[in-house]
Amino acid sequence: MIPELGNFALLLALALALVQTIFPLVGASQKIPNWMAVARPAASGQLFFMFIAYACLTYAFVMNDFSVLYVANNSNTELPIIYRVVSVWGGHEGSLLLWTMMLGFWTVAVAIFSRSLPQITATRVIAVMGFISCGFLLFMILTSNPFDRFASLTQVPINGRDLNPLLQDPGLILHPPMLYMGYVGFSVAFSFAIAALLGGKLDSAWAKWSRPWTLIAWTFLTLGITLGSWWAYYELGWGGWWFWDSVENASFMPWLVGTALIHSLAVTEKRGAFKNWTILLAIIAFSLSLLGTFLVRSGVLTSVHAFATDPARGIFILAFLGVVIGLSLLLFAWRAPKVGIGGHFEMLSKETLLFANNILLLVACGAVLLGTLYPLFIDALGMGKISVGPPYFSVVFFWIIAPLMILIGVGPLIRWKNDKFSIIFVRVRYFLIISIALGLLLPFLVMGKEGLVVFPGIAVAIWIILLTVKHWQNKLIFKADEEKKIRKLSGSFYGMIAAHIGIAVFVIGVTLSNSFSIEKDLRVEINKPIELGGYSFIFEGTKSIKGPNYNAEQGTFRLLQDGVQITTLHPQKRFYWTKQMPMTEAAIDWGLMRDVYIALGEPLGDDAWSVRIYYKPFIRWIWLGGLLMALGGFSAVMDRRYRRN
Repeated sequence: MIPELGNFALLLALALALVQTIFPLVGASQKIPNWMAVARPAASGQLFFMFIAYACLTYAFVMNDFSVLYVANNSNTELPIIYRVVSVWGGHEGSLLLWTMMLGFWTVAVAIFSRSLPQITATRVIAVMGFISCGFLLFMILTSNPFDRFASLTQVPINGRDLNPLLQDPGLILHPPMLYMGYVGFSVAFSFAIAALLGGKLDSAWAKWSRPWTLIAWTFLTLGITLGSWWAYYELGWGGWWFWDSVENASFMPWLVGTALIHSLAVTEKRGAFKNWTILLAIIAFSLSLLGTFLVRSGVLTSVHAFATDPARGIFILAFLGVVIGLSLLLFAWRAPKVGIGGHFEMLSKETLLFANNILLLVACGAVLLGTLYPLFIDALGMGKISVGPPYFSVVFFWIIAPLMILIGVGPLIRWKNDKFSIIFVRVRYFLIISIALGLLLPFLVMGKEGLVVFPGIAVAIWIILLTVKHWQNKLIFKADEEKKIRKLSGSFYGMIAAHIGIAVFVIGVTLSNSFSIEKDLRVEINKPIELGGYSFIFEGTKSIKGPNYNAEQGTFRLLQDGVQITTLHPQKRFYWTKQMPMTEAAIDWGLMRDVYIALGEPLGDDAWSVRIYYKPFIRWIWLGGLLMALGGFSAVMDRRYRRN
């Protein structure tokens, strides 16, 4: 009965989404106030019924209702209760329900916090978001219903088929909701852009209204990608933080365009420039979010992250993607020629550098998109199967991002409208010398000639940090009546500072970790020390342990440095009996400056085991940089002018 209630709630949510789309759009077009007034209550009603559906599915998981096909395929009677709760989004149908419910949350948030907007603008924004909800609700009800039951009781598994062991981890609790909040959040920027196009008013006002929502979405997506990288690092047992997996790329591409969109919105809001460009970026960012959904759920990709393998579902999403992108671009083509250029600026100015920043981010996104889709096109044309791996992405991406890093440092010091190269050079010449000198000196002092390989990354990171601090100092201290005084700076400014410092920290982490990581596959025997990266490892054997739904062999390793024991590590080799699937659970001794990482392999007889040991210097700085960027996003969102508006 509960699953049927959930299914009925989905149908009611779809009906309200249709009302939320049709009546407000027609009302805005015909200036009918009563029809426009339908938007907010319809959005609230849709969210209410989405929440009912979600609660019904959660109840089915908690109560082990294996007559529901989705529950049976993603849960088990032995599964701990916390994983039964989060298993709701552990598979395709449930994650789609979470995606759509989050879209409802975003819509209601816009409805609540947009009361100061002109009614016709807010109405159009809410209606466009209702249209997106219609597409996903139809997709869920017609092809991916989480409440479908087995055709007969004889098919119902007694104890359930269990959640994928890869997902039985605390990372499942945080990573998908954060990622989806970012994905879905770009629908708000998209809806504001479409509302501006429908109204024909592409002034700076829509950018000011859209910017805080875009910042929130970008921040959540940053957190989601950072958490996903950390989760893959410790869970997959490969010791890497980014694998250029196609599904990882699916979230990275909207992040790149979203970063460009944030900077473009700032220019449109402050200077009235980039109006058409900003609209186009909003459309592209959300379109890439939909493309990511297509890639993950269409069955065209083989990935540990992919959800679905049913091409019929992919066809539906591809058709919806075509409708959204096609209608958006047609509307853009109709309205864009009527928009003026906006604020005037010279070739050398802050506007130009921000535009160059946007172009580089888009080119980087295009390179990732090409590497992700090219194998699919080759396969679709019957020309065989190829794989585009890290060598392509690492080389191509580096040469695109390297000039961007230079712009990140110098960009904030450039003046709006017009500046001169000679004046800029005077401002930055000492910082350039210091960055190059420290980039050469610090690695050499620590590691000798071998350290010089990291010179470009370290020099660029120091360049960003020094110029960012200089920009902060310039803004903070000003002269008044021949005295130096302290200026109170905005949350947006401090957000920019934190985000740029986060990029520098991230660059340091990537540079040092990629250059000086040590990895060895070894045979270990009891009480026979092995050496790696200045550490000694002593294997003390394994013991069998039993988990809630798995058996495991747990190893014991003593970690020593200079003969002094630092800690004891306990990597595991698990076997999940329902899925009949082995899993490696790495043990990590982590610190700010390095990680020591052990993954247990296979038994080799005579109490010996194969193991993989990693020494990862500064790898935590990668995620620290991501967190600083997200912190910068939250700081910018908390700016008083956005709260006031």
